[in-house]
Amino acid sequence: EVHVVESGGGLVQAGGSLRLSCAASGFTFDDYAIGWFRQAPGKEREGVSCISRSGGSILYADSVKGRFTISRDNAKNTVYLQMNSLKPEDTAVYYCAIGRKVTTTPYFYDYWGQGTQVTVSS
Repeated sequence: EVHVVESGGGLVQAGGSLRLSCAASGFTFDDYAIGWFRQAPGKEREGVSCISRSGGSILYADSVKGRFTISRDNAKNTVYLQMNSLKPEDTAVYYCAIGRKVTTTPYFYDYWGQGTQVTVSS
């Protein structure tokens, strides 16, 4: 059975940093791309970043480029999202997902975690 668990969310002031972690199990971790998505109240889920199986290919949404960094440790079955210079508009529930390709389109992701709340105060 596949398990995906996000952690590291919380409340932070604008300009601050958080590091999210995504721990997964129940499948061959380095066979899949991993993506981070977020959903704010009243808005659609949007892709934030994704990383290929080896980590050699990475995508970011324009809204987070230069501020967020995705990485993965295949030995630990974990993916990270380092978020710096956070803005109030980054406030959302952040989800980790296991995918078939390196894309920020949710359709291509098959397994999802329950999400972790990130709140950025102004």
